[in-house]
Amino acid sequence: MCEGVMTEADTCRKFVTPRLAEAGWAAAPHALGEQRSFTSGRIIVAGGKVRRNKQKRADYLLYYRRDYPLAVVEAKEISLPAETGVQQAREYAEILGLKFAYATNGHRIIEIDYINGTEREVDRYATPDELFARLTAAAQWPQDAASHLLEPFNLGSGKVPRYYQQIAIHRVIEAILLGQKRILATLATGTGKTCVAFQICWKLWSSRWNRTGEYRRPKILFLADRNILIDDPMAKMFAPFGDARHKITGGEVSQSRDVYFGITATPLAI
Repeated sequence: MCEGVMTEADTCRKFVTPRLAEAGWAAAPHALGEQRSFTSGRIIVAGGKVRRNKQKRADYLLYYRRDYPLAVVEAKEISLPAETGVQQAREYAEILGLKFAYATNGHRIIEIDYINGTEREVDRYATPDELFARLTAAAQWPQDAASHLLEPFNLGSGKVPRYYQQIAIHRVIEAILLGQKRILATLATGTGKTCVAFQICWKLWSSRWNRTGEYRRPKILFLADRNILIDDPMAKMFAPFGDARHKITGGEVSQSRDVYFGITATPLAI
């Protein structure tokens, strides 16, 4: 096929995907996500009718692990300058909270690095380990941070956290690993705060994070101001914790559990 009539899909298939695979993004435990939609489309109400705008879809998302994306790649057909995709690559990286983005036309590659504030042409895509090393060095995470950051989400319910929930989960865990003791995550009503709380707890509990650095599971306390806000999450969202769950109702509290639930008025003795 003549390059002059190549479509964007042709360019991706013949040039972009092979070069990403060559850099190691298609080899486990890394992953190469192609044509990934990450929004459902903004809801528009006009004239009494409701419709959705187009979904935002990345040509490629580059995952260091299944649930930990590092970069986005925006590809344009080979007849266009690589610079054509820079603005869209930047937009998607900023929406997804990513520090790296690439724009390409199959032959030329432009790398956007938000850590160093650079935009430059490169001769190849960075490997997964190279990008993760750059991110780790800039964030100054502790040496053992990777196991906690990269612990997979629990997807037993079949619900994958939305992109903004993933950002909240990762940022809270990153702050915890940097030693912050007081962290406030604010989300609007109906945006899945319980899901965010569950995944944060799951990742830290499963990877055996605790403040002392010992290899043991942490003790977690989930508080709300009404029983309904405790009973429902405990029975449903937090069900994967199994027998590690315990509701505090006053009196003696089992010391052998890991995840405790209580209302703010309940006396605590754990």
